[in-house]
Amino acid sequence: MASATTAPPPPGNLKRIVAASLIGTTIEWYDFFLYGSAAALVFNKLFFPDSDPLVGTLLSFLTYAVGFAARPLGALVFGHYGDRLGRKKLLVLSLLLMGGATFAIGLLPTHATIGSAAPVLLTVLRLVQGFALGGEWGGAVLLVSEHGDARRRGFWASWPQTGAPAGQLLATGVLSLLTAVLSDAAFGAWGWRIPFLLSGVLVIVGLWIRLSVDESPVFQQALARAEARKAAQTDEAERLPLVSVLRHHWRDVLVAMGARMAENISYYVITAFILVYATTSAGVSKQTALNAVLIASAVHFAVIPLWGALSDRVGRRPVYLLGAVGVGAWMFPFFSLIDTGGFGSLLLAVTVGLVLHGGMYAPQAAFFSEMFATRMRYSGASIGAQFASVAAGAPAPLIATALLSDYGSSTPIALYVIAAAVLTVIAVGVAKETRHRDLADIGPSDADGAPATARAADAHTV
Repeated sequence: MASATTAPPPPGNLKRIVAASLIGTTIEWYDFFLYGSAAALVFNKLFFPDSDPLVGTLLSFLTYAVGFAARPLGALVFGHYGDRLGRKKLLVLSLLLMGGATFAIGLLPTHATIGSAAPVLLTVLRLVQGFALGGEWGGAVLLVSEHGDARRRGFWASWPQTGAPAGQLLATGVLSLLTAVLSDAAFGAWGWRIPFLLSGVLVIVGLWIRLSVDESPVFQQALARAEARKAAQTDEAERLPLVSVLRHHWRDVLVAMGARMAENISYYVITAFILVYATTSAGVSKQTALNAVLIASAVHFAVIPLWGALSDRVGRRPVYLLGAVGVGAWMFPFFSLIDTGGFGSLLLAVTVGLVLHGGMYAPQAAFFSEMFATRMRYSGASIGAQFASVAAGAPAPLIATALLSDYGSSTPIALYVIAAAVLTVIAVGVAKETRHRDLADIGPSDADGAPATARAADAHTV
């Protein structure tokens, strides 16, 4: 059985696994973020044309938030079958669902063509997107974590995390290009459809790569053990993964949810709400705001593996706490810089915010993976991450927009993010360090709810 002291896998094989997870998550996040950017820029006019502009934006962000509501269901379904059937099969399915829904949005008639049916269909497709993404994250990070070198797990597992800024970079880049070459009228009439339709091509590429990789060896070992026990009738009937998670790992689920609060809220305020705030309150053009997010996302992509590598040296918790405290402390300077209306100040505000966000996001993959035993890891990591997204990322742009509408000031929005940072500091502060834990622990959890090898490894953490 593999352990923390076994030799690392062949570099070529591990790099192929990382590439497959990264490309797949990039495509999925491209689809998801594309909707968020379009919600801020054009969906208020195309699908909610009878509303006041700011109210239309609120309604547009409401359909955006609906996608998050479906993510816990995706986490439950994909986590259950991912722990039963394997990581790879479910990752292929999530990519097909996400890509199909995004392509369909690109073909969707607007309110001017079919009336109120347009926002209804838009909401349904957004639900499919959220369902797919709810299952994608857990499988992608586990496929890398369970293949990877235990000594550098934080670094390798952080690469699927770069799929988020890469997807943001790709989505924002395509939108920025289109808004630069098309007039506002042309973009609103048909140009906005192009990036959604491009998803069909990206999905074909992603499927080709994702189908070429092997299933997680750690999962295969765990499955073989379970089947052997069942055949020998030496073990009690296997519980559903969800039941096992809630019985043995409910504290870890709560820690994961708390850890996600500042990470999720700050990210969507910095990258999605910024398109509303900068254009309506700071007088910045749409193109300027998109360019700032575009450049900052590139920096975000570059620093995530560095934060992941640092977590291998000093631990997941110190890096995560540094990111949470940093994001909270940055919020007032963040809005002050944007209020100047200059591109340089806007770029600095978004870039520093995303660099600090990376301190939380980079170690998150390894941190959450290390909390759970193998046969409940997909369910546990997915549930902890995606249930938090309903309370965190889902309403973040909506709450921020409502606060701006009610108070006409950025101060309540900054306090909102700071409060989330406090919750995250508390959650991570009470968690155990996990970087020395052995993911090859495939036996049932012991009496205190922690895997036996994991609990033993805690004695060696600092």
